[in-house]
Amino acid sequence: MATEPNAVETFKPYVPPEDMRAEFTPRAILLGGFFGLLFGAVTVYVGLRAGLTVAASIPIAVLSISILRAFGKSTILENNIVQTTGSAGESIAGGVIFTLPALIFLGFPLEYSRIFLLTLFGGWLGVFFMIPLRRQLIVKEHGNLLYPEGTACADVLIAGDRGGSFASRVFMGLGLGSLYTLFQNENMFATWQATPTYNPKWFPGSSIRANTTAEYLGVGYIIGPRIAGVIFAGGVFAWLVVMPAIKFFGGNLTAPLYPGPKLIADMAPDELWRYYIRPMGAGAVAAAGLITLLKTVPTIVAALRAGLADLKKGAGAAGSRKRTDDDLPMAWALIGAGAVLVMMWIMLTFKPVPGAHTSWFANIAAAIFVIVFGFLFVTVSSRITGLIGTSSNPISGMAIATLMATCAVFLVLGWTGAAFGALAITIGGVVCIASANAGNTSQDLKTGFLVGATPRKQQYALLIGVMVSVVAIGFTLMGMNKGLESYRPFTSNAPINLSALPEGVTVQEVELPQQIRVVDEKGNHLQSATGSQYKVLNAIGSRDLPDGKYLFNPSTGKIEVQWIQGIGSERAAAPQARLMATVISGILNQRLPWGLVLLGVFLVIAVELLGIRSLSFAVGFYIPMATTLAIFVGGLVRWLAESAAERAGQKTEETDVSPGSLYASGLIAAGGIVGLLGIAVKLMETQGWIPEGAVAWGTHLPWMASGSPTGHWLGVITFVALAYSLFHFARKPLETSK
Repeated sequence: MATEPNAVETFKPYVPPEDMRAEFTPRAILLGGFFGLLFGAVTVYVGLRAGLTVAASIPIAVLSISILRAFGKSTILENNIVQTTGSAGESIAGGVIFTLPALIFLGFPLEYSRIFLLTLFGGWLGVFFMIPLRRQLIVKEHGNLLYPEGTACADVLIAGDRGGSFASRVFMGLGLGSLYTLFQNENMFATWQATPTYNPKWFPGSSIRANTTAEYLGVGYIIGPRIAGVIFAGGVFAWLVVMPAIKFFGGNLTAPLYPGPKLIADMAPDELWRYYIRPMGAGAVAAAGLITLLKTVPTIVAALRAGLADLKKGAGAAGSRKRTDDDLPMAWALIGAGAVLVMMWIMLTFKPVPGAHTSWFANIAAAIFVIVFGFLFVTVSSRITGLIGTSSNPISGMAIATLMATCAVFLVLGWTGAAFGALAITIGGVVCIASANAGNTSQDLKTGFLVGATPRKQQYALLIGVMVSVVAIGFTLMGMNKGLESYRPFTSNAPINLSALPEGVTVQEVELPQQIRVVDEKGNHLQSATGSQYKVLNAIGSRDLPDGKYLFNPSTGKIEVQWIQGIGSERAAAPQARLMATVISGILNQRLPWGLVLLGVFLVIAVELLGIRSLSFAVGFYIPMATTLAIFVGGLVRWLAESAAERAGQKTEETDVSPGSLYASGLIAAGGIVGLLGIAVKLMETQGWIPEGAVAWGTHLPWMASGSPTGHWLGVITFVALAYSLFHFARKPLETSK
């Protein structure tokens, strides 16, 4: 009896295997490399600030179709190589920002060379380990694993090949968003208040504010009203419930309440958030991450079993030599993994994290952990993204699982010093980057499978995309940490004895700038100080000082300045990285403000019992309300657009290629690009290359004076206007044909 053909046997790609049209061309690689640099940097910028990332494959594909078309006839396979190369930047950037900034929170410096190498190792592992998995997961399970983003990207490429164009909507968002951000960003023209703020005197401790950026508006629109609403609910609970409660119950205390350094009655809302909400938020994010991980354990176990079974099947299968079945050989995966293992050991042994020297044996163990956990979670990540998509891929949960297992082994072996915390985040960072890139690689390979690409050429493009994008990711991470840092006065009457420092406080050898500009919470210049007169103290888990870096003056015997790092500040909260640092500190040295951490843990348990997505709520609780409110406005615009479409009897379901989503993608890119230019301006001012305030001429306008409400209202009005433009273009149909 004849058997019915399966989905793989009946499938025909858009470009037949025998069609040898142009694919891996220099212009495709160059354009893809440019997009890798661009979207890698933008993802770092937006992700550190918002705690969220959005997929870049479809915006890149849309832009590629129009750009290559402008330079002459292009093929669908060239455009596919562009998006394959470019999207690597976004995916590995997501893995980086979720983990590596934890080094700062653990008291260690960020180094460009270390970020570059760890990102390169993780990105390459994600590609190498997908070589033996492609045939089984992408081809053999074509009917079972849908890879939604990869399928949507293929639809865009095919529509573009047939004459359609979506790029005008992305370019519109990019143009209007850039113009808006140029005037809005506090490091650029700064012609109105970037963060309109209202601190009600009738409700002490509370604050309502919104960082009115184009990228937050776009992110809120893309994630939708439900997730944006849950994130904002976390912000409301922190800033309008918990902070006023702290002020109400602690306002009459006559001594500082740990971990705060001064009286609660004297604290502004920003200080309440910094000293009390952030530890609670760290506990909330950690608990929510663990709950998410536990929920996905059955999926992870099933994915691992299926992946191992797939490898056994693939080991004895003779591969077809059709163009569309031409993969890189298995030797690439084995040699690549072996090379990463050796290079990891060399880096950890001969270039350790400053102040975190570990033995050669511990470094070998770390390199082996990277390979073992890397392969495990690459397999899991690929299968999960095939089922539920990249946006729902729990890579932070996989990083938590890696850190918990690693730290548990370290604890058993007695490796509990600070150096092993740095070693643990190194392992978790590489595994997280590999998992993130594996999910993206799977989506790209699925797109290639549907359009008829050559797998070998896509795998080359992915390796090149990783190599190129790590350059921008490292510079962006370092630039944001430096450009967003600030020095603020620190008031504490308690003297410090350098020969008998409190537990959890250490002296660090750090070269400070010659001149230090001390500012208040609004950035107003208070005084200048000479860097050479200070010693740098680092506090982690101390009962005497909140976590962070401080400038100690030996002549007075007191701490006079708090050095707030750019990453971890209210302008780049990095919630996932803070979560990783909390997990490491909690397991290895148990030095945490446990009362506040446990409040966050049980808050998340209560939220979970209500049937609400606790991770989104926890992230909203941790990051500033200025971020969550702006994101919520984007979600609200999408709800309004969908409601208007429903009333008009039109299609209401938003997709990645809907007009509003494409315009929102342009807004995100615009906010990220101009925001990074602002960071560059700030760095040039810090180095003395340009006068301070040379670009931000708007700060001299009369309505920007301190205490003037006009600048705040202008910020609200212009943000509403930008939100209306998003609503307008979301309702305006796309022109999809010539």
